[in-house]
Amino acid sequence: MIDQSLFDRVERQAWFYRYPRGWPFLLFLLASITTAVSVMAIEHADRQTRAVELDRNLTEISSALQRRVTENIAVLRAASALFATQDSVSEEQFREFAADLQHEGNLYGSLGMGWAPLVRADRLAYLELDVVNQGRSSFFVTPRPDFGDPYAVPIVYLEPGGAQNRRALGYNMYAEPTRRSAMDQAMKTGKPVASGKLRLIQDLDRPNVAGFLIYMPVVVIKGQSRIVKGFVYAPFRADDFIRSAGELFRADRLEVKIYDESVASENLLAQRPVDGLIGRTAERRIDVGNHSWVVQVSDKKTGMLSAISRITLFFGAVASLMVMAIGRLITRRAAEDRLMLERLSREASIRNSLTRELNHRVKNTLANVLSIAALTRRGSRDIDDFTDRLTSRIRALSATHDLLSQTDWTNAALRDVVVSELAPYMEGHEEFVTIDGPEIKLAPNDAMSLGLALHELATNAAKYGALSVEDGRVSVTWQRTGADLASIHWRESGGPTVTEPSKRGFGRDLIEKIVAHELRGKVELQFLPGGVECRLNVPVRVLREFALRSGGQ
Repeated sequence: MIDQSLFDRVERQAWFYRYPRGWPFLLFLLASITTAVSVMAIEHADRQTRAVELDRNLTEISSALQRRVTENIAVLRAASALFATQDSVSEEQFREFAADLQHEGNLYGSLGMGWAPLVRADRLAYLELDVVNQGRSSFFVTPRPDFGDPYAVPIVYLEPGGAQNRRALGYNMYAEPTRRSAMDQAMKTGKPVASGKLRLIQDLDRPNVAGFLIYMPVVVIKGQSRIVKGFVYAPFRADDFIRSAGELFRADRLEVKIYDESVASENLLAQRPVDGLIGRTAERRIDVGNHSWVVQVSDKKTGMLSAISRITLFFGAVASLMVMAIGRLITRRAAEDRLMLERLSREASIRNSLTRELNHRVKNTLANVLSIAALTRRGSRDIDDFTDRLTSRIRALSATHDLLSQTDWTNAALRDVVVSELAPYMEGHEEFVTIDGPEIKLAPNDAMSLGLALHELATNAAKYGALSVEDGRVSVTWQRTGADLASIHWRESGGPTVTEPSKRGFGRDLIEKIVAHELRGKVELQFLPGGVECRLNVPVRVLREFALRSGGQ
């Protein structure tokens, strides 16, 4: 017997079985959420780490840029001090001096060092004549000062003297607004000043290359007066300058951009691009030769997620799938166990039902046998007669039982019931008995009642009626008289003349009272001179409890 509490627990967990795919998906969802939360926490921590690292790198990069500017300004200060103490400097002296300070001229990211005297506009021709007299016959200042311009600042010397730098000789820097603004500020403050974004004369054929200049005024003190003789300056390509500053820091995964004054595309001086996705960006304003730059640093990532997050996401996805697969196996096994429990429950229920049905049928059969035995005893002459009658009637019950057993007690064919009861009288003499009617199925209890009735009619016919003589005939026919009713007609002929018995026997009581009661219908039994006739109605496939009762109606 299966423990009922087991079924109760299964019923309480019915939701687990009603949604067999929901439980693994829920486990997958929980594992995925855990993975996602872990990745988010890792990314948050990574962003904070990157922010701190980015700020540190920004400080380092800004310091490197300012260091390069300071180094160049130191060289310009030294040249300014030299020019301030001498009335004039020859080209040879300037070349040697520049070589000593800047070696090949590209020290600290500059293109070299130059000298540009501050000349009144009306004295420009005298300057050109002096330079020509020094052996530079092609020297000519351009552009010429506009009307009203007080000064011209032509480039006289520029070392090293390569082809690109020679292109700038004679250029009047004061004629260009950006350069003029820086020189005016330098004259006013007496300090080195960096210009804004501009294009160098050396790069006229390269329009997309930005540059800038740092001017150091050469000031001569005469009494209470400060006289600016001109400017020692250094030209810079912005990209070369940022590469030179990059030697001082190692932030290879950072994209660096330098803007003049403010962050705008038109103010972009230089950049160091890095492949990858733009992450966090930080910027800082720095002072470069009394001029403002904005340094912008962007953290470039190789992917949307950090390496640790990608690893966590990968293993989290694998773990989620494994959890879902394990959950699926568990739910499948649980579903199989549930099906097994249900099958065992159904089998137990069937066994219980069969046991109750068997008990019921055994009790009914025993009650029938007791009733038949009691009634048979009343009409028997002696013990032998009682034994014969009781045995034949029990055999009639047994025959009907056999028919029902063949169909698992579901139904019995009416024809089979008739043939079973008349079989002893038909062996070798089938012509004495006529059986005819449609195929009709009877419920077990109705088949047993009909079998008893036919047994009594056949026994009476064999003893006293048509089956007791050679010329006697018995006809059993039936037909449907309704959707759930069949009418059966028993008729004897060719036998001895029949007279109605004066005493009622067990067989007559069984047919007219007991069988009629069990079949829920009226039985017409007639003792006609030509032979006994009996009409009775049998329900079609209506299950009723079978029981024989000794009492009359």
